[in-house]
Amino acid sequence: MTSATAAGTTSTEVRRRRTTRSPAYRAEQRRLAQFEEIARLVIKHRAARGLTQQELAERVGTSHSAISRIESGRHKTSVDTLQRIAEALSVRLVLGFESGPTDHPHRELVSA
Repeated sequence: MTSATAAGTTSTEVRRRRTTRSPAYRAEQRRLAQFEEIARLVIKHRAARGLTQQELAERVGTSHSAISRIESGRHKTSVDTLQRIAEALSVRLVLGFESGPTDHPHRELVSA
């Protein structure tokens, strides 16, 4: 969803300009990318099961605010918490390492 700023510029355009101008902003975007991917997956699986953040939090044994922070895509979380979320959503958490070229990586995965 793209929203317009007070000056009439969309938030997407503002982000694009910041990315172009600021190495620090680009680094922060790269750092957050992995958390955003996790957030999208948690939201997808939670929504597919018709659960609210509060209901998921209860199943995981954590607070609503903890689930909200994870789903914001701006905070890291522990493997233990991700495992508990996976169990609460009836999915498997898969972890691994990747090496080699990005276009043909070698992946070693383990289901947690």
